[in-house]
Amino acid sequence: MNAPTDPKALKPHSSHWGVFRAGWQGDTLVVEPHPGDPDPSPILQNFPKALRHRARIAQPMVRKGWLENGPGPSKRRGRDELVPVSWEKALDLLAGELARVRDQHGLRSIFGGSYGWSSAGRFHHAQSQVHRFLNVALGGYVRSVNSYSAGASNVIIPHILGPFEPVTRHSVTWEQIVAHTEMVLAFGGMAVKNSAVAGGGVSKHIERGSMEVAHRRGCRFVLIAPLKDDLPEEAGAEWMPLTPGTDTALMMGMAHTLATEGLHDQDFLNRFCVGWPEFEAYLLGRKDGVVKDAAWASAISGVPAAQIAQLARDAAGKRTLITMAHSLQRAEHGEQPVWMGAVLAAMLGQIGLPGGGYNYALGAIAHYGKRKVAVAVAGLPQGRNTVRDFIPVARISDMLLNPGAPFDYNGQTLAYPDIKLVYWAGGNPFHHHQDINRLREAFSRVDTLVVHETAWTATARHADIILPCTMTLEREDIAASTTDPLMVAMHQLAEPYGQARDDYSIFSALAARLGKEEEFTEGRDARGWLRHLYEKTQASMAEAGLPAPDFDSFWQQGELELPVEEDTGGILGAFRRDPDANPLPTPSGKVEIFSATIDAFGYDDCPGHPTWLQPLDVPDDAAPLWIVANQPATRLHSQLDFGGTSADSKRRGREVMRMHPRDAAERGIADGDVVRLFNGRGACLAAAALSEAVMPGVVQLATGAWYDPADPEEDKPLCVHGNPNVLTRDAGTSRLAQGCTGQLTTVQVERFTGNLPPIRAWEPPV
Repeated sequence: MNAPTDPKALKPHSSHWGVFRAGWQGDTLVVEPHPGDPDPSPILQNFPKALRHRARIAQPMVRKGWLENGPGPSKRRGRDELVPVSWEKALDLLAGELARVRDQHGLRSIFGGSYGWSSAGRFHHAQSQVHRFLNVALGGYVRSVNSYSAGASNVIIPHILGPFEPVTRHSVTWEQIVAHTEMVLAFGGMAVKNSAVAGGGVSKHIERGSMEVAHRRGCRFVLIAPLKDDLPEEAGAEWMPLTPGTDTALMMGMAHTLATEGLHDQDFLNRFCVGWPEFEAYLLGRKDGVVKDAAWASAISGVPAAQIAQLARDAAGKRTLITMAHSLQRAEHGEQPVWMGAVLAAMLGQIGLPGGGYNYALGAIAHYGKRKVAVAVAGLPQGRNTVRDFIPVARISDMLLNPGAPFDYNGQTLAYPDIKLVYWAGGNPFHHHQDINRLREAFSRVDTLVVHETAWTATARHADIILPCTMTLEREDIAASTTDPLMVAMHQLAEPYGQARDDYSIFSALAARLGKEEEFTEGRDARGWLRHLYEKTQASMAEAGLPAPDFDSFWQQGELELPVEEDTGGILGAFRRDPDANPLPTPSGKVEIFSATIDAFGYDDCPGHPTWLQPLDVPDDAAPLWIVANQPATRLHSQLDFGGTSADSKRRGREVMRMHPRDAAERGIADGDVVRLFNGRGACLAAAALSEAVMPGVVQLATGAWYDPADPEEDKPLCVHGNPNVLTRDAGTSRLAQGCTGQLTTVQVERFTGNLPPIRAWEPPV
């Protein structure tokens, strides 16, 4: 497969960070972005060095203690030796363990984790594969709901505006911004490193260019965030730095100015909203005696009161768009800024107008701000799950540590199931999850942890049964999404590494051992499934009177352009044009400034209208600096951390932490020094970079560096590579959503003067 070929003989493929073509020049994989992409992502260049990297897993492995002593709780996960076994033995052991747990403890004792992006393909999508297997071959499993990225907003937005995806992905488009928007208030920014990626792939990165064109036309961009580079230079943005986590207070200060100076759109509030009087009473201090004016907001946010008030005046009376980054709700009380942003947009009377109003998460990933594909795109059917139990995705440690304990979620009181077996495929919880030391303890409580992985992540190292699976380049698939008009035939570019198999092959073999092979495969091999999935799009194209090539023709030409819907503003646009004929799918049919539903839940950490709630995690003498643990620019989450682009971004082999020169000088830290970041939960090493793009009092360390404990035998070992989730707090955003709070916490930073420990994150276990 990878014999030397003409480098121009490139085959089509796709990834979450872009469509590309690739081929072999001697022993070197050459990757070229799709020629139609105006701003391709550099992350594509992670592939060549990652494909045959020593970090890849070559054969099935089983933890020695599990192999010798059988399943059961064990503190040796992540510490024990791993023993190579044949595929036949690994599959026999695993099938036997699945049957044992099913028969002795029931399906409510099996958790299908598998949170992760894995592959852009519609078929070899690891979450779909493992969930289909658990449903079809066993009968069901305990699942997770929502996402680490948007856990709070997934729950709050349906209460106040309507279903999450129609509201966020299909309302305001970049085309509208280019043509209509006069002012963008970007809370948390719209970093193009984030919009470089999209589940299912992205063929054209248009965010940077759209902001540039809008700016040249006269659109004013205001960045309200602790980091100056959370908007690209092309936006020409004004930077308003504020104390992390205080956006809700700042927006309330703006709202007070609008309300008391008569700049709010009372007609819109009366016609299109419910609950303004209740919120107004809170805003003006009639409810609690605290006036939420600009001076009050200034004391909390650190932004001068005059600047807050003037920003409100500038936003009134023009086509203003309020955007809200995922980052704001990945913190304590993360529901509040999402809700308050919608209220501020309602006060300006802009919701539903082209290029105006409110677009949560625009710029967070490339799905947002695009037109919707107008034909059907198929995914792998996952079967029926007979188990009703679920957890919010970020509550996995709570579940494993507290079986049977009650927890609140979106008006319900539920109980954590007693999990005996965790099956993980296509994700890395040691990247996504907070408080890694607590996560290690949680995983020690189960009987068996099963992991499919391409490489030796910390999750793989903590597993009892590790099954090596193929990388996307080593298999065929179809890339497509509901927000990108290009369907791509993902050709295989390399033979599988070592003994790696694709997830479908693994699950087919397991299903056969459990007597469910026919039900799982439906008589199709992988290519047969690709044909089957493609037929849905082909039929939908034909119904629309469009050219609909057969599968073989599509596969040969490599891509297919799909039609997109008209840019009408989605349900918010329809609501604005005729609220009686097109009510919002909320309890009132309107924008809910006050939610009687949420109010009835009685949550003190998420009342019935937007509220400023003081976070528990604030700087103190022990941890005086905020840390922003944001998304990396050189990889997607932790994927291909060992790839060329990601590896080249590190200093002295470690992840780079940015801090303001003033904070560095106070600690005797110079640019390039290795530093230790620490708090009561843990510590990690990173390389310091001094930058005035980070406001004083804040440090920034991206997520995704693979967890690498200096001494795995310790309960709280030092991570020598720079994973900030040894520092972050594992707690839900509120009882409403129980979302992830991993964006912000507090730390101390000091220059590291000891002998530098070796980095072993990418080395195979001994």
